[in-house]
Amino acid sequence: MSCHTCTDPGTGWFCIDQPDIAHRQKGTTAMTALAGEKIAFIGLGLMGRPMALNLEKAGAVLTVNTRNPETLNAFEDLGIATAGTPADAVADADIVIICVANTVALENVLLGEDGIIDGMEEDTIVIDMGTTAVDATRRFADVVEEAGGTWIDAPVSGGTHGAESGTLSIMVGADEDDFNRVRRIFEVLGSRVTHVGDVSSGQIAKAANQMIVGITIGAVAEAFSMADEAGVDLSKLRSALTGGFADSAILQKHGERMIERNFEPGGKVVTQRKDLFQALEFSEGELGVELPFSRLAMELYDEVIGMGDGDLDHSALIKVYEED
Repeated sequence: MSCHTCTDPGTGWFCIDQPDIAHRQKGTTAMTALAGEKIAFIGLGLMGRPMALNLEKAGAVLTVNTRNPETLNAFEDLGIATAGTPADAVADADIVIICVANTVALENVLLGEDGIIDGMEEDTIVIDMGTTAVDATRRFADVVEEAGGTWIDAPVSGGTHGAESGTLSIMVGADEDDFNRVRRIFEVLGSRVTHVGDVSSGQIAKAANQMIVGITIGAVAEAFSMADEAGVDLSKLRSALTGGFADSAILQKHGERMIERNFEPGGKVVTQRKDLFQALEFSEGELGVELPFSRLAMELYDEVIGMGDGDLDHSALIKVYEED
C-alpha cells in the first residue's frame, strides 16, 4: 500500500508519512522534546526529509524550504509550513538547520539570492548538517557571525536508515555553550552525539569518517571479488568474517548490498567521491599530509561514475572489479 504523500507510489521510497520513525520508537517523551522550538529546515533530500519529520514530530514549530516543489507540496499536505526561499523560511526561526548536497549548494542557500543570510535575525543559530569543505565551513562561520548569528557544523553518519530511525551519529564543531544550547535537537536526530571541538572540528571528523567508509567499502568489494572468483559463497564468507577483526558495519550493511545486488542509494557513489575529494583537498592542501589510500579509493569511485553508475549506492564499487 502506498501513502498519499509519496511522489513515487510505485517504489514508496519517497514516502514521508512514516509512523515508525525515531521519536515514536523512543517513546512519548520525545514527542514533546522540542515543543515550541522555532526551526527552519533547508534541504529535503534523502537525508533531510526524515530528519525534518523527526523534528516536527518531536514538537518543533517547523518551516521548510527545498528546491523540489513536489516535496514542498508533500510537506504542506502534512500541515507543515513551507517557504519559497531560504530567506523566507528563516525569517521567524531561532534555529536554522541546513542539509544540502555539497559545499556549492550550501553557499547558494546561505549567501545566494534570497539566501539565509538575507532573512535571518541576530542571535540565530545556523547548523550545517551536510558534509562541507573545511575551509568553506570556516568562511561561512565568519559570515554568519558577522551578521550576528552563530555557526555550528554538525555533519552526520548513518545513512537514510539512521535519518529515519533517529539513530544518526552526529559530529559537532561548536563553542561548548552553543553546543549545549542545541544538544536536545541533536538528541532527537541521533543516538550518538559528540562535541568534537571548535567550529570546523565536526567537518574534520566527518572527513575522517568518509575516508574510513570509502576505503573499507573498497576492501570489502575487493575481498568479495577475490572470493567469488574462487567459487566461495559470499553469504557464507560474510558469515565467517562476522565477529572477527574483519567485521564492521560496512561488511554487514554494504556487504549485504553487494551480495544481494541492492544498490538503491543510502549514500551515493557521487557523494562518496565528493567527500573523499574534500578530505584530500584539506589534508594535502592545508596540512601537507598525503592520503594514498583515499586517493586510490577516489579513483575507483571515479571509475564507477564513468560507468554511468554514480547515482547508485557506494557499495556499487564492487562493479569495478566485475568489469575486470
